[in-house]
Amino acid sequence: MIEHPFRPMLYKDPVMPYNFKSWTSNHIWVHKQPFPLWAMAGSMAFFGVNEIALRMPSIILSSIAVYFTFFIGYFYFGKKVGLLAAFFHSINGLLIEITAGRVATDHPDIFFVCLVELSIFFCILGLKRDRLFFYLFAGISLGLAILSKWLPALIVLPVWLFLALDSKPMKPTKIILQTATILGAALFIVLPWQIYIHLSFPNETKWESHFNWLHITQALDGQAGSIFYHFNKMRIIWGELIYLPVGWFIFQSVKRKSNRHFSLLIWVFVPFIFFSMVATKMQAYTLFTAPALFIILSWHCIALMQKPLYFRHKIFSKIILALLVLLPIRYCIERVKPFKQRERYPEWVSVLKDLGQKYKGSNIVLFNEPRPIEAMFYTNFTAYSNIPEKDVIIELANNGYLILIRKADNIREKIFELDSVKIID
Repeated sequence: MIEHPFRPMLYKDPVMPYNFKSWTSNHIWVHKQPFPLWAMAGSMAFFGVNEIALRMPSIILSSIAVYFTFFIGYFYFGKKVGLLAAFFHSINGLLIEITAGRVATDHPDIFFVCLVELSIFFCILGLKRDRLFFYLFAGISLGLAILSKWLPALIVLPVWLFLALDSKPMKPTKIILQTATILGAALFIVLPWQIYIHLSFPNETKWESHFNWLHITQALDGQAGSIFYHFNKMRIIWGELIYLPVGWFIFQSVKRKSNRHFSLLIWVFVPFIFFSMVATKMQAYTLFTAPALFIILSWHCIALMQKPLYFRHKIFSKIILALLVLLPIRYCIERVKPFKQRERYPEWVSVLKDLGQKYKGSNIVLFNEPRPIEAMFYTNFTAYSNIPEKDVIIELANNGYLILIRKADNIREKIFELDSVKIID
């Protein structure tokens, strides 16, 4: 997308037939929304095509998101809660791993978490300063969140509505105007791309829209789980005792009948309930609820510091408080493994870089490559994981392509006789 930002391509020059329904080997790639891809492309256009430039947008947004968590937590329950929530955000093992690219769907999820927070951040500024342009920025942020990981970003709207109902009395017409501003700005950001890809790439876009709906009814790509999958993951991602703060917060919300409290519950439970009903399960589907859970956890910790909540003796509350803080730290160490020696430059990367230096040019095809996508990142090759029939190889050679084939037992000896074919280790 560095060269063609409005033509998303997995394979720039596909020399082999492809199935437009396969998101792992398609030519036109509309499997994900474009904003994270544009950001990565812009970073690499500026800093060069390398791993750091690729990760730079996620690193920056992940760092900024910590401040947003502080600001939102400060708005809800004060400075202490905001600071502690920011601390929990900064040490969360899953968020760090996703920022580092160690788990799947890394870039879209980081962008999504940050932009959902940014939209709520501007909604809060709008409430505090009573300026309509903050809602315009909230809508732009919401639109960019949708262009990062689609419609779950709309959770911003009910969160904002309950915060508006909790603030000083406002006329219904004013709330309608502010909501319309948010929605209008979001639509202005989102609709052009959706219309463009439906008109320009109708087959791929129609299939991907259908494929998105299939996530609801079918466990795709082996990503299955029970209805309790996401609630079970809570103890792993946010600490085994996270259910105590959440349960206590539900009790306090009902007791106080506070719309501010309800807004946080909506931020957490609407996504959790929805994705619990969805057939396809992935741990990062509910990751954009993380800031709300950090705030709930922090509020509970501050309350435990002030008085016992579960038992009369302070020692029990102090033990629970210590565990609420230490378990997320343990999870961070467990996921990040800061004391483990990691291979930062694996051999396969060096091999691909060496191949890219050795064979230069635009008409090079690499077959039998176990990492075809990575190969196309580190080289100018068009790479495939399989070996085609000999007739196909001959046709490519006659068309001026240099054919590189990873050495394997299934390579026919006669292929060696072709001048334009090189067998590599």
